Amino acid sequence: MTASKMPLNEPTLQHQLQSLINSKTKPIGSLGKLEDIALQIGLAQNSLKPRLVNPCIIVFAADHGIVTEGVSAYPQDVTFQMVMNFLNNGAGINVFSRQHGISLYIVDAGVNHDFPANKDLINAKIAKGTKNFLYEPAMSLEQLQQCFEEGRKSIQRLNECNIVGFGEMGIGNTSSASMIMSALCNIDIDKCVGRGAGLTDIQLKNKVDILKKAMSKYNKIDSPEKVLMTFGGFEIVQMCAAMLEAYEKNMLIMIDGFIASSAFLAAYKINPAIKKHAIFCHLSDEHAHVDLLNYLNAKPILSLNMRLGEGTGCALAYPIIESAVRFLTEMSTFESAGIANKN
Repeated sequence: MTASKMPLNEPTLQHQLQSLINSKTKPIGSLGKLEDIALQIGLAQNSLKPRLVNPCIIVFAADHGIVTEGVSAYPQDVTFQMVMNFLNNGAGINVFSRQHGISLYIVDAGVNHDFPANKDLINAKIAKGTKNFLYEPAMSLEQLQQCFEEGRKSIQRLNECNIVGFGEMGIGNTSSASMIMSALCNIDIDKCVGRGAGLTDIQLKNKVDILKKAMSKYNKIDSPEKVLMTFGGFEIVQMCAAMLEAYEKNMLIMIDGFIASSAFLAAYKINPAIKKHAIFCHLSDEHAHVDLLNYLNAKPILSLNMRLGEGTGCALAYPIIESAVRFLTEMSTFESAGIANKN
């Protein structure tokens, strides 16, 4: 929001925040990860009294050309059908966002469907799905640049929001995320592939084989932009750009599951400083997410065996994030409460 991203004296601010956390009416460290979250948010907002304003979640939706190779358990039509479900307030992310008072935005980044005009759907369509990266790069350089422009605009639309979560919908996007992870982390592709929305053993083997074949077609790609252009989905690239813009606006960034984490990985490679503002909301049940989080040295808040996407992990973790801020700003200190601290 209005505070600068870098404190004038960060070590001093960190010491002040830690002293404030330790002075609360509790044994030192007894609130566990809440204390870590409070410290992170105080540093990100350059304040001893951080606050959360108008929490938002943006769900980016798009289709993927690689789906024609049978890498998903669901047909491509499910992408647009789920977008309609979002607009009709019937999906998991609708329920959880509504429950916790979080504003929800849906973005058509590249769904293979012509949606009727709808005030609740943001039209940022680049094309009706990416190309099949088994045969050619998923998108052109021009489309990549358009994605970055649209992703940044999605953050600029938010009204007085200083914490934003990111979700996605796109049949086939775990394949795209796996390729991004493999290329940017230099990890063999078969270690980055999971069951997605519920593949059988035979379907999983096909997915691994297809993605290995696709990876072998490209020489080593070392820049995050080229990786996104070759393997990304329109929703993943727009999410990456939106995260970068959120950081520039000094917003807290809630990261959902495997696909959102792959978008964050690319954003992190572009600007490593973004990690100071990133809150990893949950450990997905998708096979490779734990390795991706380990690569980022990130510790998620929740572990609920979820793999729904949509930003649902962000919505469920938000009350915990809010609790971290509230204990820091509202809980009494030993001195103010007149309670003896330990010797």
